[in-house]
Parts: sequence; structure tokens; C-alpha cells
Amino acid sequence: MVDRLQTLGKVLGFSAIGISNIDLAHAEQRLLDWLAHGYHGDMEWMQRHGSKRSRPAELVPGTLSIISVRMDYFPPASTDAAMLLNHPQRAYISRYALGRDYHKLLRQRLEKLAQQLQADIGAFGYRVFTDSAPVLEKPIALKAGLGWMGKHTNILSREAGSWFFLGEIYTDLPLPETGQVSGHCGQCTACIDVCPTQAILAPYVLDARRCISYLTIEHQGSIPVALRPLLGNRIYGCDDCQLICPWNRFAQTSLEADFAVRQRLDCASLSELFQWSEAEFLRKLEGSAIRRIGYERWLRNIAVALGNMPANPSTLRLLQFRRQAVSSSLVQEHIDWAIGRHDQSKN
Repeated sequence: MVDRLQTLGKVLGFSAIGISNIDLAHAEQRLLDWLAHGYHGDMEWMQRHGSKRSRPAELVPGTLSIISVRMDYFPPASTDAAMLLNHPQRAYISRYALGRDYHKLLRQRLEKLAQQLQADIGAFGYRVFTDSAPVLEKPIALKAGLGWMGKHTNILSREAGSWFFLGEIYTDLPLPETGQVSGHCGQCTACIDVCPTQAILAPYVLDARRCISYLTIEHQGSIPVALRPLLGNRIYGCDDCQLICPWNRFAQTSLEADFAVRQRLDCASLSELFQWSEAEFLRKLEGSAIRRIGYERWLRNIAVALGNMPANPSTLRLLQFRRQAVSSSLVQEHIDWAIGRHDQSKN
């Protein structure tokens, strides 16, 4: 069964497949502790569904096994990420969001995998997930042997690093487990040391409220003033902990056309993106994961990045012009902060 799943999965573009049982008691306690500390910030949905997140049979009655998959996403023809971070006039967007939104693609492939398995063994109950429901994807991937938990809380693989998406099939089949793998981070703390906002409080402990990915994607309000300078030119997500990780020397680039760079998002200038109208934002980012943060947060994030640029007259004029053009008080507040940064630099 496992060999057949692996064969089917390779054809569908999955880089690895594993199988686990549904006992997530250890992960459940870690989640409860994390929530109790308030590390989830605005992400109230992390606790909204109660134990359904950590008890698969409560979410999908009858679930006995979970098929977990990995799909590489790093786009092969993209501007060097480390170089981009050293060019403050350019926008840095997390590598996973440079192409089309992965949710639809992975769900379709998972459906095909389940249907092809049914063709082999007969009908069975199942439901597919890709970051789309109360599912503990990372602990499930750990149990299935797709990798180990890195100190940055991302899943790591000796063969693939961490540049991959995860997906799951909850099924009522009593499948054989593939087993966990051992960790290989050793004494390395590179990911902890490099975090711009020190969001990784200790190995395996992330305070999302300080994480740039959270601040630029999940957080809906004002970005804390003390953290704004630390965002640099990162306007959607942050990859620093992955970029520094030694295991990503072994990461595989994606062969999926959907994950190829769109709209020159790997090298676009901040000023260019800041001048997009809402209609342009919606049109140019159609089918992109970025679109879900909305136009207001898009402008908020870019305003902060423009405030972190070296002061220059053209950027200041752009900020002042856009300040008059936008009606959002949230965006105006961040533009005012950016203007203040440029004004201070002149003195």
C-alpha cells in the first residue's frame, strides 16, 4: 500500500508521502501551552475549533489514518533572495507566494491521489486538506516521517530542506504507518540568531506576535512601532530562518508551472507596487495567496518598507502624494510614520 501511494504520489508531483495514526496528544498539549501564552496573537481561529484541531476523528468522524504529503515550491528562476534583502528599494515577498496560490493545486492533486487509490482498492471514506481547516499539519507530517521539527518550527527534511507545502488526506482506512524520523539540527541555532524580530524565543517556541510573517499577513491592525524598522523591505512574509538553514542546501526547486514567479514579484520596486490602485492589486494578484490580505494591508506593509529605505526626495514625495490619496486611517498612520522617518533623516 505504501509503495503504491508513493508511486501514485510521484506522478502527481508530490516529493514525499507518509502515513500516520491519529494520536496527536503530545501536539495537543503543546498547542494548548502555546495558546495559553498568547503567542497566537490575533489568530483566534487557532483556538476556535477546540479539540477538533488535535483530534482528527472529531473533525472527520471515522478517521483512522492520515496520509501526509510534501510538495516542493521554491521557484527555480527567481531573483536571489539574500541579494534582494540587501536592496531596500526592492520588495521582498516570501518565496511561497511568488506564484499562484497553492491551496487549489494541492487540493486537486490530493483528490486525484485519493481517487486513484480508490480505483485500486475500492471505495473508502476520506477528506483532503491543505492549510484549509483546523488541522495540525506539522505534527501530522512529523508522525508520518516527512521530516523533523526545526528549531524555527518549520518541518525539515534531509533531502528537501524546508521549501515545501504540506497536505493531508484523512481516511477511514487502517493503513500501515511509515514512522517518524530523527532530528538533525544538533547544536545549530542559526535560525534563532538570524530572526530579525527575535520571534523564536527558544528552540521550537515561536511568538507569532513578533514574527514578520504574522505581522505582514495575519495581523489586521497597526504594526507595533518598535517592530517596524525590523521589517526592512519584507512586505509579505519572511524567509530569513529558512534562508539561513544549512539543510536548505539540499532543497529542490519546483517543477510546477503554477509556482513560477508572476508579475515580477521577485524583483519589483516598492515604489512601483505602492502606486498600484486597488483595481490593479486585485487584477495583478488574481490567483495569488497575497490577495487574501487585501489592499489596505498591502499598502500598510509597503508604507513601512518605504519608511525603512534610505531617505530620498522621490520616495518622500511618493509617500506624501499617497497620503492624500488613501482614505484608510490604518494606511495613513503607517505612511505618516514613514514620512517621519524620512524627515528625521534630513535633519
